[in-house]
Formats: sequence, structure tokens, C-alpha cells
Amino acid sequence: MLDPLSSLPGYVLSRAAAASLAELNKRLGKIGLRHSDVSLLILVKANPGLTQSDAGKLLDIQRANMVPLVSRLLDQSLISKEPVDGRSQGLLLTAKGKKLLRAAQAVIDDHEVRLQQSIPEHLRPHLLPILHALWDSSRTGSD
Repeated sequence: MLDPLSSLPGYVLSRAAAASLAELNKRLGKIGLRHSDVSLLILVKANPGLTQSDAGKLLDIQRANMVPLVSRLLDQSLISKEPVDGRSQGLLLTAKGKKLLRAAQAVIDDHEVRLQQSIPEHLRPHLLPILHALWDSSRTGSD
């Protein structure tokens, strides 16, 4: 069967991203996490006290989707909240969150190695610059 979509870079990129994400989620599922959970945990680790709103902006997750994500991690005692100012609360990793994040990071590291190995070696140095160029272009709206 002919696949005329396979010649469209955007379509192929979307399919590659979906396949990679599905594999990562399958592997993270074994430790009870999703990629969105781990993304937030990594972000909070790097930015202790980060507000939920700022995390949502950085991760490009809408407020309506951030609320259940944060609630799930709070319910699992992976993060906690502490007052930042009069109205805002910052997110912090708990000891349990730090431990689970270490396990998740091992899964991610292995996933990234496998992803890189699936690309011919001479093309690997170009992967991140190309992806960043596409991402940057989409955020700025430039052509």
C-alpha cells in the first residue's frame, strides 16, 4: 500500500514523537508514572518553589490540565506545596518524590540511549539542533 503521508516531514515527526512517547510511557508506567508526571518532577527539582502556574507555562500545559497533574503528585506524596508569597504556593519535591525521580531518570536515560542508537551514528549530532530549530520556530511563529 502506498503511504503518501510518509513524505511529509511534519507527519513523520508527529508519528516518530508519538511512537517514542508511547514507549517511554510504557516504561515509566512500570514505576507508576507518566511522562507528564516526570516532566513536572524534573522541573520542580531544578526550580524548587516553582509555582504551578509557572510550571504550566514552561511545560505548555493548560491550567485545566495542570490541576489534576499537580493533585495526582500531591496525593502520591511526590511533591508538596509551600507558601511563596501572600497568594502563591511553590512546589517542592518530597523525599519520596526525589527517590522516585531517581528511578524515573534511569528509565529516561535508558530510553534516550535507545532513541539515539536508533539513529545512524553520522546523523546523531544533527538531531537536537534540528529539533530545537523546529521547536523554536513554532514558538516564535517564524518561517
